[in-house]
Amino acid sequence: MASLTSLLAGLVFGIGLIVSGMANPAKVLGFLDLAGPWDPSLAFVMAGAIAVGSIAFFLARKRTVSLIGAEMRLPTSRSIDRRLVGGSLLFGIGWGIAGFCPGPGLVALGMGEAKALLFVAAMLAGMGLFELIERRKR
Repeated sequence: MASLTSLLAGLVFGIGLIVSGMANPAKVLGFLDLAGPWDPSLAFVMAGAIAVGSIAFFLARKRTVSLIGAEMRLPTSRSIDRRLVGGSLLFGIGWGIAGFCPGPGLVALGMGEAKALLFVAAMLAGMGLFELIERRKR
């Protein structure tokens, strides 16, 4: 049941990214390019996502299990540390260079976008490097 629910949630998310144009890196880069012809549509997509997410997190705080019976594990830390800021900077730099973040990158890869293949490969390499570094710290 959890796998089917995850598949359906991923499909809805992917379709939303395609419909909103967020799987198109040119659309994202148009939002990030403040000096050129700025495209504010990503701001509207983000505002909608924040509104829906805020309601979902508000309701989730009151639950101990999800609708499919899985344990609820919401983040508890509210601290802003060096790792959070550094990760955010790396995310933003990658997003600004490629026009992709992980979700839209995977959707674009599924659509056959050649640029997405390079992005996803780099993303997986970065995740692997992070895991190696974390294991060496332990």
